[in-house]
Amino acid sequence: MKNIYLDNNATTRVAEEVVEEMLPYFSNLYGNASSMHSFGGNIRHKIDYARQQAAQLLNCGPEELIFTSGGTESDNTAIRSVLELNPNKRHIVTTRVEHPAVRTMARHFQRRGYRLTELPVDAYGRIDLDQLEAAISNDTALVTIMHANNETGVIFPVDKIAPLVKSKGVLFHTDAVQAVGKMPYNLADIPVDLLSLSGHKLHGPKGIGILYVRRGTPLSPLIMGGHQEFSRRAGTENTPGIVGLGKACELAQKNMEEENGRVRQMRDWLETHLLRVCPDARVNGDRESRLPNTTNISFEYVEGEAILLLLDQLGIAASSGSACTSGSLEPSHVLRAMGVPFTAVHGSIRFSLSRYNTIDEIEYVIRETPGVIKRLRQISMFSSPPDAGAPRERKPRLDRISG
Repeated sequence: MKNIYLDNNATTRVAEEVVEEMLPYFSNLYGNASSMHSFGGNIRHKIDYARQQAAQLLNCGPEELIFTSGGTESDNTAIRSVLELNPNKRHIVTTRVEHPAVRTMARHFQRRGYRLTELPVDAYGRIDLDQLEAAISNDTALVTIMHANNETGVIFPVDKIAPLVKSKGVLFHTDAVQAVGKMPYNLADIPVDLLSLSGHKLHGPKGIGILYVRRGTPLSPLIMGGHQEFSRRAGTENTPGIVGLGKACELAQKNMEEENGRVRQMRDWLETHLLRVCPDARVNGDRESRLPNTTNISFEYVEGEAILLLLDQLGIAASSGSACTSGSLEPSHVLRAMGVPFTAVHGSIRFSLSRYNTIDEIEYVIRETPGVIKRLRQISMFSSPPDAGAPRERKPRLDRISG
């Protein structure tokens, strides 16, 4: 059976070059980079080099980068730090479609008495910059808005958002976990104060990330103890992860053209053909301003979990825009914020590609997916769409899917 991986926004395959770069640091080069002796000092040089590799991808200074355990820690550190260092300001501005690492943290502070503004998005997943400007007040401590949405791939205009926020004298953080490595970055020209990225989203290892802190921006460490990371993030350095992330950043810069060329073409080919052969299908999000590897398609009148089950049986890995929690279907907060119709919100599937995918794999998905959708609609509890005035959930009978 084929194994076709189209869930790269969840995690990516670690590049072979990255694995090769990391391996010596699990065996021969196992020293502690903070040690005084040469066995540790030689490893320190490699960490410094990895920092330079990441800085080149972002076009910033190496000293502005802090290695963390991943995107979630970077997001948490950024938000907590700004609020702790600005105790007289009690307002946070974000959006309704943020990743849980930002959304949950912002709501945590809301429960502690902070005022939280979650900006709405339109039907295409875009925010209104006039609404953003109006939301910022003298009491605003932080604006945190993602650069690219993990479910739809919609890109927010950070190059316009950052100057707007800075003109108000407010700090700006962006969760760039999905964007870095897929689109060019130039932090020398965009006044972002804090930025988060994660290694495993750009063909690096899991458990390693970066928090960018613009020179001059104060930071209150989330993890305290030793002097590591310029005394801004304590703990013995994850040398294999750091080395791997540095190599992944180097490869991302090298492969940027392919990401925006061949990968985009495969995504468009998949999307165009699925929309053509699958009735009652629609793309969620802005089809122009989005990541080159991502398409989120709703297949109306079926459940996303059932689609994924049958796709998985065919060797196709994708992800759903809805999640099952405590036995009840909870639709994606991103799609709900976009106003995706009831008949489509539960049947949303995200296909996210990478440079390791091939056109033969995409052709296989195009051939097999329409049969999956047709089968599920045939065994649905309803033989026709629910009345517009009284929407009803069309749940496929899962006992008739497997086997």
